[in-house]
Amino acid sequence: MGRCSPAPIRAACRATLPGGDATGDTLGVTADTPGRRLATRLAFLAAGFGMACWAPLVPYAKARLGADDALVGLLLLCFGLGSVVSMPVTGGLTGRIGSRPMILLGGAGLCLVLPLLAAVGHPAGLAVALLLFGAALGSIDVAMNVHAVEVERAAPVPLMSGFHALFSLGGILGAGGMSGLLALGVAPVAAAGAGAAAIAVALLVAAPLLSRSRAAAGIAFLARPRGFVLLLGGLAFAAFLMEGAMLDWGALLLTQSHGLPAAQGGLGYAVFSAAMTLGRLTGDRITARAGPRRVLFWGGLLAIFGIAVLLLAPVPLVALSGFLLIGLGGANLVPVLFSAAGRQRAMPPGLAIAAMTTIGYAGVLAGPGLLGFVAQWAGLPAAFALLAVLMLAVPAAARIAAR
Repeated sequence: MGRCSPAPIRAACRATLPGGDATGDTLGVTADTPGRRLATRLAFLAAGFGMACWAPLVPYAKARLGADDALVGLLLLCFGLGSVVSMPVTGGLTGRIGSRPMILLGGAGLCLVLPLLAAVGHPAGLAVALLLFGAALGSIDVAMNVHAVEVERAAPVPLMSGFHALFSLGGILGAGGMSGLLALGVAPVAAAGAGAAAIAVALLVAAPLLSRSRAAAGIAFLARPRGFVLLLGGLAFAAFLMEGAMLDWGALLLTQSHGLPAAQGGLGYAVFSAAMTLGRLTGDRITARAGPRRVLFWGGLLAIFGIAVLLLAPVPLVALSGFLLIGLGGANLVPVLFSAAGRQRAMPPGLAIAAMTTIGYAGVLAGPGLLGFVAQWAGLPAAFALLAVLMLAVPAAARIAAR
């Protein structure tokens, strides 16, 4: 992969200096140290934790506002809109000032806004808070992935899957911890404050260890994604859409098509999340041995096979094994795509990662709604079959994406 010898690393570093090559590489000189790796893991952990802290607060916000489902849907759209708007802006700023300030700025935004999400009592106020919360999450998401690419580029082994595993682990800890506090009778504002404090501690530990590299002058602030980056973005769209479908539609498929009781419908997503976390914890070793092309090819095929099992399973237990296969197959697709965005030379990596994240995140926002329209017209199994067809793009493009 070009990261095992000092020569490619020195070449990558020279590209960030005035007089470097014409690709506009925005990645700076970052040493591969345990501290850099720890800081990156803490950033991913804090981001996943912060995002997940909001989920248990949604029912409380709905009750506090007296909102119906339609209003809640509009408010949640503000969260996604804030993220999508901030991602390309963060890519441009990261290219100018480096990833460290944007990680800390995004993390600070999460800490400040999270308690507001538990306190605001008016729909307009909550809409603004969700816009800011989404913007903060979008900023730290792009910046930490840029930082992760810097650290991985200087390392002799793949690291990206492990970084993303910490995001998944943060999600489990955030949702579980917040739910536990609320179940014990802690007020939502106090529980959100505790979550914000945990994020702050993680970032305070990470701050002095984060890379202080900066890009060369003359880097474009924004750039239209093109060529290879568009391909990576399209594959990320498919992968993120699959994750969103498991979250939004997996439980309904289990209850409607396999007869599982409604109270147990969430088991599918729990199995999927656990499998994805396990897959990412072991993904770096798998990528180092098999290479990114095989990870994309076989991971995509395994996820497609899992969707087939989910649709054709004769009993709920077999259907749950489909969620397991989808989680394992999809676990390392996005990390490998982020690594590829950092290696490509078509546009500055910071801008490429921002573009890929924005396109991929559109899969989370718009994809489940698209599947809903298909389900309304042809049934939920047909919608998941369409998802399997869309996922065929991943193994089909594996050789090009990993070159």
